[in-house]
Amino acid sequence: MKKTDWQSLKERLSSPLKIVVIPHKNPDGDAMGSCLAWARYLQKTGHEVKVIAPNEYPKFLKWMPGDDQVMIYDHAAGHAERLILAADLLCTLDFNALSRAGNMLKSLEKAQGEFLMIDHHQQPDDYARYTYSLPHLSSTCEMVYGAIKELGDLELLDAEMSGCLYAGIMTDTGSFKYPATTAETHRVVAHLIEIGADHSLIQRLIFDNNSPARLNLLGRALSNMVQLPEMSTAYMSLSQEELDAEGYSKGDTEGFVNYGLSIEGIRFAVLFTENKEEGIIKISFRSIGDFSVNSFAREHFEGGGHQNAAGGRSRLSLQETLQRFESLLPPYQKELQSP
Repeated sequence: MKKTDWQSLKERLSSPLKIVVIPHKNPDGDAMGSCLAWARYLQKTGHEVKVIAPNEYPKFLKWMPGDDQVMIYDHAAGHAERLILAADLLCTLDFNALSRAGNMLKSLEKAQGEFLMIDHHQQPDDYARYTYSLPHLSSTCEMVYGAIKELGDLELLDAEMSGCLYAGIMTDTGSFKYPATTAETHRVVAHLIEIGADHSLIQRLIFDNNSPARLNLLGRALSNMVQLPEMSTAYMSLSQEELDAEGYSKGDTEGFVNYGLSIEGIRFAVLFTENKEEGIIKISFRSIGDFSVNSFAREHFEGGGHQNAAGGRSRLSLQETLQRFESLLPPYQKELQSP
């Protein structure tokens, strides 16, 4: 945002407001970390704040301070909609199109309050009065840190907020290995650790908390992997039957797609997950280098995201989706094989 926009937002926040803070559907570490930290900041500056998540999220994120106060829209749609309609300000974090709010969309479209967007994905929609959009940044959590800094309130950061922000930055940077991780990202993280973020504990809570069912599911996914060396591509798939057989819980497939990129010569990795309840195949895309999975997902699979990490969906059957995916690759062969 421009300096004048920050001043305008600061003025808007200068008196107590009713505020709703919202992550995207199927929220991940960056979404929940940014929302919980931003909500705590707003509470500390005198506002009445409620975090409303569209649906449930993984258990390995439930340790975050403030989690016990999060409302799940799918569990309490009527109450949630009343809060949304009464809100003076609605903050959408880690997404830039209201359609990403799942079933909350119908309530958000009725909202009378102003919107604030804080997000780092490409091609934001134009729905917010205040839009803080920086696609080159590592995470929305890094942006929330920046927003609090721009508002002149970094001294309000505490250990609980810092832990939430650290978790989101860590997960969205792949533990600081993705290209969007910059020197400034590390400076932000260093400050969060100085304030009280327990980086070692957070790593264990998120990554060393596997259930036997999740590891069994990973085994199935790896056994289903298909490698297409001529396309520098590897993909995995999980059917609803396979998910059910292993007692799948939300978040169990988090990070599976990255295993394809660990193979020598693979620059494009994909995970296809069947969801019969929603009637879709959920797709996660990852890439290395200049191949834009954001563009690929937007053009072919109703999705989008970042240059090297994106999501999409297919309404075909799982087998039809896999066949279509393979048929789409030949025009990209030269691009995928370039160094």
